[in-house]
Amino acid sequence: MAKVNYNFEKRQKEIARKKKQDQKQAEKRARKATGEGEKPADDGATPAE
Repeated sequence: MAKVNYNFEKRQKEIARKKKQDQKQAEKRARKATGEGEKPADDGATPAE
């Protein structure tokens, strides 16, 4: 019977986790880049009536 290679499984799990984190960070950077122009500038001034 073949011996189970736990190091390989652990490494594959680490690679998958790293890939997922990288994707989340890329999405976060993309949202931040596109969201910068959409926010209205809030200078603290109240609208005059």
